[in-house]
Amino acid sequence: MEDRIQLAAPNINGNEMKYINEAFSTNWIGPLGENVEKFEDEMRVYLGAKHTTALSCGTAALHMAVKYCDVKPGDTVFCSDVTFVGSCNPIMYEKAKPVFIDADRESYNMSPRALERALHDAKKSGKLPKAVIIVDLYGLPANYDKIMPICEEYAVPVIEDAAEALGSKYQNTPCGKFGDIGILSFNSNKIITSSTGGMLIAKSNEVTSKVKFWATQAREKAYHYEHKEVGHNYRMSNICAGIGRGQLETLDQYVQKKKEINKLYREELANLPIVFEPIINGADPNFWLTVIQIENGARVDYIKMLEFLEEYNIEARPFWKPMHMQELFRDSEFYADQEGDIVGEELFSKGLCIPSSTTMTQIEQERVINTIKKAFK
Repeated sequence: MEDRIQLAAPNINGNEMKYINEAFSTNWIGPLGENVEKFEDEMRVYLGAKHTTALSCGTAALHMAVKYCDVKPGDTVFCSDVTFVGSCNPIMYEKAKPVFIDADRESYNMSPRALERALHDAKKSGKLPKAVIIVDLYGLPANYDKIMPICEEYAVPVIEDAAEALGSKYQNTPCGKFGDIGILSFNSNKIITSSTGGMLIAKSNEVTSKVKFWATQAREKAYHYEHKEVGHNYRMSNICAGIGRGQLETLDQYVQKKKEINKLYREELANLPIVFEPIINGADPNFWLTVIQIENGARVDYIKMLEFLEEYNIEARPFWKPMHMQELFRDSEFYADQEGDIVGEELFSKGLCIPSSTTMTQIEQERVINTIKKAFK
């Protein structure tokens, strides 16, 4: 059998060892250190952001964002319905209630129509959400020109989950900067990795200071260990930050490679009964993963396609199963894109992600392309 083609393998460029060795030579391998500080600074400069905080993972960053928005037990937080569970688990950590907002077909991201209805109903009931978590799904920017004015009208803070969207832009603004707070992930399958890690992006030093305090066990300033609040062990290690610094040096190359991969798929699979992810006006996605929807009536559905690719040792993944369909959230409130039209369920029923690793060679990508074509014969 031919070697396995992975969905989204990490791409180690060799620059990482310089920073890792520096951490070892200074005997600073634990939490914090020079790599952490410089990784924060370098990411801040890359994004043109005001403040950045390196944390242990993207979910930790999102948890800190939710906590900063003063989410308490019984509160509600609106969240994109079509996403990975890490986007909404932090709501549960604070014993609050998620309200899921459907996607739209124009962007695959949060539907402005559904969001506006949900906020209207929430205001009418006298219980607006503490925050709205908007996900840039698969690196596709959400429609912020429509979404942000709605959130501003109701004075609800926005948390941008850009875990999959580092390197993406909307109207020339990098993803991660649209919300009051933004978050990134550097998990091993992301466009750059720090093995594990995340970043919180803030517009004010007040947010950054509080998050750093909570993320280091909420230790008060004193000679002894003094604590008045619940804290968390969420700061990034100096080793992981070193990996991230090395990876950041080739981020633009990786984004370009992802775009080339997506372009070739679109060209070579254009005559098949599939639809590629949409690109809204003003969006410049990083194409973290290439996503296809198999049209109704095709010879194969997404499950058969996944199985067929697996026979040829090619890894693919189903489209994210919407959160309102998950057993964990069976009692949660949900707003469809339009009455009688649940977009997320449709996307899940027909969609899959195909290999998009920046390590993938053209020969390997042609193998994927030819295998997909063969599945339709």
